[in-house]
Amino acid sequence: MSVPQKPSFFHRKKSCPFSGPRAIAIDYRDPRILQRFVSERGRMVPSRISSVSAKKQRELALAIKRARYLAIMPYVVD
Repeated sequence: MSVPQKPSFFHRKKSCPFSGPRAIAIDYRDPRILQRFVSERGRMVPSRISSVSAKKQRELALAIKRARYLAIMPYVVD
């Protein structure tokens, strides 16, 4: 007797939101875009969750750090 197989789902790999033809520019002066890549506790979201490429993740981290230093974004969420 054979066991019925579960239906297989195709998981599409997420593409980096900062690369491609309709890419968003990483800018430390735009906290609305940077806030998408910061958790509700104020920590940067890792690239495996946010689907950002390694190069763009480094640029994003630098932009978030600059925005925090210039008091555009908070270091910690209360």
